[in-house]
Amino acid sequence: MALNPKRVAFFDVDNTILKGSSLFFLGRGMYQRGFFTKREISAFVLANLRYRLTGKENKEEIDRIQKAACEFIGGHNVKELETIGLEIYDEYVSAKLWQGTIEIANEHLRAGEEVWLVTATPIDMANLIAKRLGLTGALGTIAEVKDGKYTGKMIGKLLHGKEKALAIQALAAEKNIDLSNSFAYSDSHHDLPLLEAVGHPRAINPDALLQIRAIRDNWPIHEFRRARALSRFLGPILSRLAALATLFSPRSGKRKNSD
Repeated sequence: MALNPKRVAFFDVDNTILKGSSLFFLGRGMYQRGFFTKREISAFVLANLRYRLTGKENKEEIDRIQKAACEFIGGHNVKELETIGLEIYDEYVSAKLWQGTIEIANEHLRAGEEVWLVTATPIDMANLIAKRLGLTGALGTIAEVKDGKYTGKMIGKLLHGKEKALAIQALAAEKNIDLSNSFAYSDSHHDLPLLEAVGHPRAINPDALLQIRAIRDNWPIHEFRRARALSRFLGPILSRLAALATLFSPRSGKRKNSD
């Protein structure tokens, strides 16, 4: 007898679970430990920076990031990077978690639902984050390993954009997950394929394009950035106060003394 399909919550990592880039923190920790020179790490950093600034979704840009991500860890020992990854998590990642997002994830866990991370971050780092947070598991970019070392090549594609949707669809088929009754959370419009693949899409700290889509389709929006949340709350109030101040200012000539 087949079990009833499960409801699962999927979370993007960078700027959704974490304030910033998990790969940036990994690179920073590795650089400080002498794994890279500034020149060696620059290709990866520049590729990611260029992508984030332009937001281009073309094959050339994705291929550039994929190549940089592979070369980033190529030649390094897997076990050694696992140990360093734990140190980097404690030093940098743990202090940069969005606690509001962590609470949402814990709510799903308390409801008996699985929680999976879905990220372009290498799967080893993604699994480490999931384990430290007590989550079910992670889907991430898979780097090739040979003789205990990363080869600098990738198995499959960078887990980005539509690849995230394909990854959770494959997981759903394997683990009897009902995507139409599942949740997905992200900050980026690049994750629209992921969000569209589930029945309950949610936006967390959304970029402008994702916010527009979320508002249009009535997707719940969770805003944990203090300045943005405060602006959203106070903006209409401040606008009205400014209008009233102008209306009743001496220069307006619209306020008369009653004496």
